[in-house]
Amino acid sequence: MSLASRANIDPFALIEQAKRKIGRGKLPMKVSWENLTFKAEVATTAVERAANPTWGKTRRLDILKSVSGYAAPGQTTYIMGASGAGKTSLVNILADRISSATPTWLSGNVLFNDEIPVTKHTFQRFCGYVQQDDVLFGTFTVTEALTFAARLKLKISHEEQDNRVQEIIRDLGLSHVANSRIGSKNKKILPNGERKRLSIGIELVSDPSIIVLDEPTSGLDSFMARSICELLHNLSREKGKTVLATIH
Repeated sequence: MSLASRANIDPFALIEQAKRKIGRGKLPMKVSWENLTFKAEVATTAVERAANPTWGKTRRLDILKSVSGYAAPGQTTYIMGASGAGKTSLVNILADRISSATPTWLSGNVLFNDEIPVTKHTFQRFCGYVQQDDVLFGTFTVTEALTFAARLKLKISHEEQDNRVQEIIRDLGLSHVANSRIGSKNKKILPNGERKRLSIGIELVSDPSIIVLDEPTSGLDSFMARSICELLHNLSREKGKTVLATIH
């Protein structure tokens, strides 16, 4: 797993620049992580135990080893690596979404603006999380899906919510499919690129300062993957948001 070097970039200067762009009273947010180490207990196979006599039925697997980095407002940061490199584990740790189904060991620090600890509460307050697999109601249209999200998330008048929905539709280039049905997983109606834009739009309804995405280009052709990357670039540069994404 690799993270582009940012040694010559001042994240606090980027925060000041983003304050002029982000709007709606939102605070530009830097997210940083330091010395993250993550281990999980995994089951072993008979073949693995035969090759490694000291192993039992389970073993402790190192997933992340002393990983440090940051993502700043006004920029798009991509975490790159092959399958199994720990990309999704890293963003799940940043979002405080690590499963407790199996024993895990986690150490290190994750902070917003170098002072606010990241917890489920603070993450929900400042961030939006776009999963790799789109979770959408297939019977909704694009407009209905965004409106439904706005009704649940926003404590403003319905008129203001509807205006927000129309703004997102324009910003994400979804006007041509605004009244199209989404379709189910087995019977997709909306093209994959538009489905991904819609998933991003549902998180943008609450106007988060930080957007975290897990492999947003997976399953897309090269044209649509480039289109999604350009969209994320515009969200960071034009809206002053912090965009952090994993990419295969």
